[in-house]
Amino acid sequence: MNDRLAKSDWIDHGLRTLAERGPNALKIGAMAEGLNVSRGSFYWHFRDVADFRTQLLQHWRDWTTQRVIRELEADLDEPDRLRSLVSSAFAGEPGNGRTIRSLDKAVRAWAIDSDEVAAVVASVDADRVAYIARLLVESGVESEKAAYRASFLYWAYLGQPIAMNPDFSSATSTAIADICELFRR
Repeated sequence: MNDRLAKSDWIDHGLRTLAERGPNALKIGAMAEGLNVSRGSFYWHFRDVADFRTQLLQHWRDWTTQRVIRELEADLDEPDRLRSLVSSAFAGEPGNGRTIRSLDKAVRAWAIDSDEVAAVVASVDADRVAYIARLLVESGVESEKAAYRASFLYWAYLGQPIAMNPDFSSATSTAIADICELFRR
């Protein structure tokens, strides 16, 4: 690499670093060394570490939540969105689901020690649950029931990597998606 990295190169490297080694590894010197550039490259794009971390969290939010919603909205009809979302979330597809789960886990660990990060995580959780509830309402579930069911589905998603082997089969993720049919009643 050279000293002319884009801001996105730093963000991508930061997200990989966060997922692999946690928030304490987000140090300018170590990241610059990992990218084979000087610290000056970092300061070309970010005012300071706080600015970098804010932008890193914003990118995490967009990539793991807003992008997923945009893709579902653009690519699928209403009845298929919930099933597709649940199936892909529990499938842990390489490069997507596993990466998102690794990042989510790292960001949540970071949130334990940072009120700022905790606020971002709470906002992301609220956005995700609201979207799931909207999909349930679009499927015919009453609004009040949809909110509870959306929370339950999201809790299951958050607890799944802890409670189960994340490498379970796609048949299992399909079976979990089938449960969504029960939630529509």
